[in-house]
Formats: sequence, structure tokens, C-alpha cells
Amino acid sequence: MQFKTLKVTVDPRDVATVTLNRPEKRNALSAQMMDDLTEMAQTMGADTTIRAIVLQGAGSVFCAGGDLGWMRDQITANRATRVAEAGRLADMLGALNDMPTPLIARIHGAAMGGGVGLACVCDVAIADDAALFGLTETRLGLIPATIGPYVIARMGEGRARRVFMSSRVFGADEAKELGIVARALPAADLDTAIEAEVAPYLQVAPGAVGAAKALARSLGAVIDRATIDETVEALTHIWEGEEAAHGLDAFLNKTPPRWATKPD
Repeated sequence: MQFKTLKVTVDPRDVATVTLNRPEKRNALSAQMMDDLTEMAQTMGADTTIRAIVLQGAGSVFCAGGDLGWMRDQITANRATRVAEAGRLADMLGALNDMPTPLIARIHGAAMGGGVGLACVCDVAIADDAALFGLTETRLGLIPATIGPYVIARMGEGRARRVFMSSRVFGADEAKELGIVARALPAADLDTAIEAEVAPYLQVAPGAVGAAKALARSLGAVIDRATIDETVEALTHIWEGEEAAHGLDAFLNKTPPRWATKPD
């Protein structure tokens, strides 16, 4: 299976490793990567021989969030394009969330913005204890819109509100407390911890696993088409605002946005 922005391998046990493979861009979610992840989820999710999938990132970080060039393009795009691009991101998250195959995140370095969203659509996430996390959208004049349903489902509203709006960066121990990750441990122990998550799936019926996962989703937070469409509309709307244009311009030009107070 070949993708432009992903590296996919399958071991003799039928355990797949999917690597976000834009290390030079800190694995930021470009339009191509969104399409690749959607296709991967649909294709591998339909492959009943795959027992589990490990999602990881190449290079220094797991995922730095949305690609800034892609986000900047939405500021000058027409509304139809903005809606389509917000839908592209939403559909990717939905495809990953809905796939019947167990999905395990291996997080190192950092997971920011959409990277937190990826962690929250996985069934379990294990992190390097030095990894950093943050829902950093409001710093740019944006909001965590399309990832929002999955973040709230994972953390619960009360815990999510601690970090959902502030763009505060926090460590792996707090990510564990918030429910984003199940375990945070030294980088040297990550592979062993991932193997411990994979191993049980080699002893259970794949069809039953998929059915149990679907049941868990149906009993949890409702993330239906109406919910997803609401997040698409919210992201489209925020892209049309003056704050987003100013925030992205300031970030790309390495200047402080007007809302950032100067240090004493």
C-alpha cells in the first residue's frame, strides 16, 4: 500500500504500522496527508486480516497539527472551498474514528492541535513522558473545531475546558490526567508498551473486536453527521473572521499577534 505522506508496513503477525511521513514539516496535516489517512482508514479498516494498527510519526514529533500553508490558503479561498477543506479534515477524523480495526497511537516529541485530535480518535495512545501537547488553535485566531467532538469524547467537557481554549502547552503527565493518553513513560520503554497494547489483539476474534468497538462508539458521545457538519460550519466561519487572518499572518511572519501581551 503506497501513500505520498504515509509509510505503511505490515509485520508477519498482520500488525500494521502507519507512519506520518512529513518529518521536514513536523508531520503537519496537509490536504494530501488528510486524503492519505482517509484512504488508509477505509482500506485497512476493510481488511479483515489486519489485527491492529500502530499510528506514529517520523522525525522529531508525532504531529504538529494542521499545515500552516493549508490553513493560510483557506483565508483567501471562497466559501465553497473553505467548506470542502474543513470537510476534508472532518472526514479524515471520522474515517479514523469509525474504522473497526484497533488503532494505537505511539506519541513522541509533540502532539499539537490536530495531533491531539489524532490521539483522541485512536483507541489508546501511549506517549513518551517528554512529549508536549497543546490545543493551540486560539493562539492563531482559530478554534479546535473538527477535532472537538473527539477531544470532548475522550476528556469529558470539564477536563477539556482546562486546555480547549487557552492554547496552553502541557506535558505528558497532564495529558494522561486529562485522558488523552493512557500511559506516559520514558522513550526507551515506548516500544515495549506498544507491544503490550498490541499483543491481546492477537488472541481475540477480529470480527468481535470490530463489533465491540462499534458498540462502544454507539454507547458513548454522539458524533453523527449533524455533529460533524456543525464542526465544519464552525471551522469555515472562523476561517472567515479577521482574527484568523491576522493570527496566521503574524505567526508566519514571526511577529506577535495584537492579542499577545508583552512580557514585563
